[in-house]
This record gives sequence, C-alpha cells and structure tokens, in this order.
Amino acid sequence: MRVLFAGTPAIAVPSLEVLGREKGITLAGVLTNPDKPRGRRGESQPSEVCEAAQKILRLYKEQGRETFPILKPEKLDAALREEVNDLKPDLLVSFAYGHIFGPKFMALFPLGGINIHPSLLPKYRGPAPLQAAIINRDCETGISIQKLAQEMDSGDILAVEYLQLTGAETAESLSEVVSQKAALMLSSVLDKITKGEQGIPQDHSKANYCSMISRDDGLIDWENRSATEIEARIRAFTPWPLCRTIHNGRELFILKAVVFDEKSSKGEPGQVLGIDKNGILIQTGSGILAVTELQYQAKKALFWRDFLNGVRDFTGSKLG
Repeated sequence: MRVLFAGTPAIAVPSLEVLGREKGITLAGVLTNPDKPRGRRGESQPSEVCEAAQKILRLYKEQGRETFPILKPEKLDAALREEVNDLKPDLLVSFAYGHIFGPKFMALFPLGGINIHPSLLPKYRGPAPLQAAIINRDCETGISIQKLAQEMDSGDILAVEYLQLTGAETAESLSEVVSQKAALMLSSVLDKITKGEQGIPQDHSKANYCSMISRDDGLIDWENRSATEIEARIRAFTPWPLCRTIHNGRELFILKAVVFDEKSSKGEPGQVLGIDKNGILIQTGSGILAVTELQYQAKKALFWRDFLNGVRDFTGSKLG
C-alpha cells in the first residue's frame, strides 16, 4: 500500500515514523506546511513533520530504499494534485495537517483517506480538541481515527482510544501522550483498510465544535472568569499562546497556577492579595488563584518566590 502522509506539528511525527517502518507500507510522499518563522530569532524553519521526514529519507538512502518527495505547497491546487497523482498513492493518512481536502484531491486516492483526531468524536470536531477538553475540565478525552469525509471530522470511525484526564494536564503534556498512542493505533487501522472493513458512522446529532485558538484567547479576564476557569485556561494554553496579563504596563505571563479557593472574595478581581505557601494569591471573578510561575515578556520564567524578590511592589497591585 502506497501512503501519502499529511501533517505539520510535532504531534504527528510518531505516526509518520510508524508509517516509515511499517511492513507492507510504502511512503509515497509527505505533505506538510511551508517553512515558517519559528523561535526567538524568527528564522524560517521547516515543520516538525518535515524535519522527521528528512531523517527518514536519510535512513532510506543509507538502506538503498525507495525515497519519496516532501511537498510543502501554499495551497492544494491543480499543480499539487498533478504532483500527487504522479506518486500513485493508494491512501491518504492525515494528522493535524491544517488544511481541508477537497473532492478533487481525495479522488486521487483509490482507498480514500483517514484522519487521526485527538478527541472522542463527534465531540470536539475542529482544530483545538485538546485545549477544549482541558478548558472544559473533562474527565476523559481520547483519539479517534476516522475516514476522511467532506464535512470536517464527520467520517466513519475506524478506531477509538480512551484517555483519562487527571486535571493536571497541559496542552503540551497531553499532546505528547496523544502523539505516542495515536501512532500505536495505526497498524490495526491500516489492516482494517486492507481487509475492506467499514467504520462506524458517527451520531451527528451529538456533534459539537471547538474553535481555532488565537493569541487573544490567552489574555486573562480576571473579572469575568473564576479561579477554576483561569487555572484550566493556563494549562490549555501551554505552550501557546500562554495566558498573560498586564502589570504596571508590562506584559506578564502566568505560566503555572493552582486554585487556592473556589469562592472567596477578598479584593477586586485582578488584585494581588498576598502570598501563601501555595504561591502568589490573586483575586478572580470567583475565587482565588495561587500563581506559582511567572514571566515578564522577553525575560526568563521564575518561581514565584524568585519573582517577588525582583518585583517588590507586586503585592497589592492590580493586574489586567
């Protein structure tokens, strides 16, 4: 079976690596986003999937195996379709690629396509299911491998893996777990496709959707959100876009925190009340948040005690 893999961020890398060594699978090509500025210097760099594909290519060349192209188009246009058609792929495997595949593109794959989606579909269709599960403080989430359909994340389900949540996960840590477990699911799914097995249709009446995360989502609303909500958002927006506020005109990232009290009100929302063994206490719209790690823009992250040593006027100030 000739497979075209489509993916961009680090979460998709283990799945690509599995395909690169799976018996009976030939990587026809890898489709990923164009190089983009990354890091503090903003230098143009390839995606994590591109970097992983380059490593696989080097290994293939050492072993004398058939190589494959890495495609990085700006859009899925007629020129790309011609390139993909020349690769003669049988199946498309997609994981966090970031683009919707149209009917003309999908017609290039005799066996259709599958998509790895990190939620228990039909729950959290859309681009940010891991963040949605954390923000909503769900007790469980999971991974669904579905057949690609024209409506986003609506295809028949081929495999599901359930994941219990502890309430301490960040989007970063949960992404790492999902990336490894999703890769382990691929072999059995590919076997089902080879045998012509059909998936289980989703109950579309139970579908809900999550939105794309923007940088503005990280701005903390001390007045209208509770300590519980803000703590969950801090975890959901790690490592990006990070939760932030303003202190004395400076942008301040709140990197880690715990709920100190769910209901108490001892000051105005955003007011720094003082300290406790749990951290710096900040009043929210409902309850008190204990912040344990902070970082001014362009400065290094600090444990709360170290932070206060350098910011003497912090206690009593109002954030936001």
